[in-house]
Amino acid sequence: MYRESATVRRVSQSLSRNPERDLLADLTEPQREAVTTTEGPLLVLAAAGSGKTRVITRRIAYLVGIGVPPWSICALTFTNKAAGEMRERAEHLLAGAGERSMRGLTVMTFHALCARLLRRHAEESGIAGLKSDFAIYDTSDQTAVVKRVIGDLGLTTKNWPVASVRAAISRAKNDLMDASAYTAGAGDFASKQVAKIYTAYETAMRRAGAIDFDDLLLLTARMLRENDQVRRACNQRWSYLMVDEYQDTNHAQFLIAGALAGENNPNICVVGDPDQAIYSWRGADISNILEFEERYPNARTIALGENFRSTAPILAAADRLIKHNVERKDKPLFTSRAGGEKPTVVLCRDERHEGDVVADFLRLHAENGIAWKSMAVFYRTNALSRVIEDALRTSAIPYTIARGTAFYEREEVRHALAYLRVIANPADDVALGRIVNTPARGIGKTTLAALEDRGAALRVPLFEAMRGVQDTPGLTQRAGAAVGRFVELIDGWTGAGTFMGASVAGTLHDLVERVIKESGLEKHYDGQAKASGLASDEERLDNLSELVSSARAFEDEFDPTADPAAEFEIGDGAQAVLADAPPLLAMLRAFLESVALVADADAVDPEQGAVTLMTLHAAKGLEFACAAMIGLETGMLPHSRAAESPSDMEEERRLAFVGITRAMQHLLMTSARYRTIRGVTERMIPSRFIEEIGEDLVRLSDQMGGGYETGEQEWSSGATRRGVTGGSVGDMPAVPRPTVSASGFKAGMLVRHPQFGLGEVLSVQGGSNARAQIRFRQVGVKTLVLEYARLKRADG
Repeated sequence: MYRESATVRRVSQSLSRNPERDLLADLTEPQREAVTTTEGPLLVLAAAGSGKTRVITRRIAYLVGIGVPPWSICALTFTNKAAGEMRERAEHLLAGAGERSMRGLTVMTFHALCARLLRRHAEESGIAGLKSDFAIYDTSDQTAVVKRVIGDLGLTTKNWPVASVRAAISRAKNDLMDASAYTAGAGDFASKQVAKIYTAYETAMRRAGAIDFDDLLLLTARMLRENDQVRRACNQRWSYLMVDEYQDTNHAQFLIAGALAGENNPNICVVGDPDQAIYSWRGADISNILEFEERYPNARTIALGENFRSTAPILAAADRLIKHNVERKDKPLFTSRAGGEKPTVVLCRDERHEGDVVADFLRLHAENGIAWKSMAVFYRTNALSRVIEDALRTSAIPYTIARGTAFYEREEVRHALAYLRVIANPADDVALGRIVNTPARGIGKTTLAALEDRGAALRVPLFEAMRGVQDTPGLTQRAGAAVGRFVELIDGWTGAGTFMGASVAGTLHDLVERVIKESGLEKHYDGQAKASGLASDEERLDNLSELVSSARAFEDEFDPTADPAAEFEIGDGAQAVLADAPPLLAMLRAFLESVALVADADAVDPEQGAVTLMTLHAAKGLEFACAAMIGLETGMLPHSRAAESPSDMEEERRLAFVGITRAMQHLLMTSARYRTIRGVTERMIPSRFIEEIGEDLVRLSDQMGGGYETGEQEWSSGATRRGVTGGSVGDMPAVPRPTVSASGFKAGMLVRHPQFGLGEVLSVQGGSNARAQIRFRQVGVKTLVLEYARLKRADG
């Protein structure tokens, strides 16, 4: 039983003088324990919807409230969206508390923290060739470098696909293997060839002064492991470390967190849920959270099992499903709120029927007052979205697809960002290659190739070679003049390397606006829009304007004291001692990092008035009043790759668990009897996960026109069943399927549908899945299941 200490009571009473800052009053008992347990290792097992963000932010505010300096607190998470929400909530909780200001508080993603630490300590860390002005290459940039390297080695992308090579390099870095370590372990022909590519890739990246996302973790983990001075500086800076979504950490992040926490009973608090560990494919290691108590034997463990998101029937289905997993820490999953409807499972004929069922389900709840933006459709793979999109378009239901960093992937935005990247780091050859002749300025491929050859010969970046264009043989006077004008353009923004110094005034958004105008991008896209008259071309100008707005917003929120690169004089009068980078340059680098580090979940806009379509992986951390999960079939969910691996099957089950627990009030799950795959119609077997939940916890509607084939026997009304894998899941009483009487509808009757309009009933088929064939005046003949059709008589 939790008991308040004298310190807890004193802080709570002090903060309670202002009801808005009563940090503990509205928390459950386990939440209060998690907030007030400040010393030593702490594992918080936070079930889905249990208020973990509230706990973390209250814990930050509580620490500051008991006198812990904000600059000695570090909270790490995985998305910029989550980090921003944590900081905003903490600032709100302590608004007006002068002595408890948030100055110097570190709340950011792992990747952002690593980027800042490397900028501060790169040159002293002993990492060869790395300087503090490095660029961060995204997937597109990385692909370009790998492709070029493969060609330089005399290999072909046909035999060595770029995506496969990139994935191999990424896996190696997640295992903390640089090119030399990977080469040492390469035994067969294929791995030896990848090792050559990896080595050449690493050399090319260093020559460009660039690193990729995996490097951020690899190099930081190595730096903290090998450099005692850097590690001690971090331990001195941060006395309290919190890590959100700990089940999603990979090996490098595990080592980074351990190094930052330090030894000797560190104050490290990790928050997570093994039941939501769904990212092993990108290196996440569930053992990090399952073995936390082994790593820290004196750790305290607190379980948050009360769900504040979903209704009791939805939670019951999720809880029964996840209990089939072995690799987990069991905890209660419950809600104190009574009521709610059971999840609905609809067995569909094919994917087209599935799309219609989903559209009807969403429209029904929209008519009952739920906004489109509070609805979502989840699927295991992106390929399943196409038919759903068709169905939603046909039904005039607005939708949006969560595709990650969509805005920053647009052509015109990437061009503008490339200019900014060159300003921040002239050695960034990939960014330079994108903009050197964009818009066209007379610098052709032949000119560029000659300059690249000169740069390679001198072992200098391309931009340095361009400065010496007059010494490059074989170039025409016209080409040399065009190159000279381009160099002057860049120098005009940077002062030939001195720009952003103390003598130069300006703001980040002013710089972005200058670049868009003076580079010719604005004129280029304006002319393109006027010539075509297309709205899509006009939107390009709007997107460039939005980039300026984005820079302005970043500028308004930028806090240099929150940068881990800022050192602090330790003591009662702690003050930030900022790194010696010119202020605007530091802000530009931070802005480019914020763009580069945007995660998939950050792309979901909760204010959009549209249904959100997304993968189950992208859905993690989100919530919707009404949600549909499609494709619950063997080979889809669970995915075919999981068939031979118990561990992979458990992750697929966790993925289904994540999807179920995103729904707050209404949940639909669908399974199709037939599905077209690569142009071929295939007979599908329903997902074992439906079996594992059980008929007693769902409303089952069989619309396939027959029994529900499990692979062992028909799952039909009134039957008991055994699991499809052969393992008993117990006899479960069948729940009668919802029935809709066909009475009241007959051939020749006029009816009205809320979307299809007026129609004439051609025929009616009764039974448990009553349906009617109707000829609508506007859309032709359709067959509708009466349970979902929402038909009304139109002939009185």
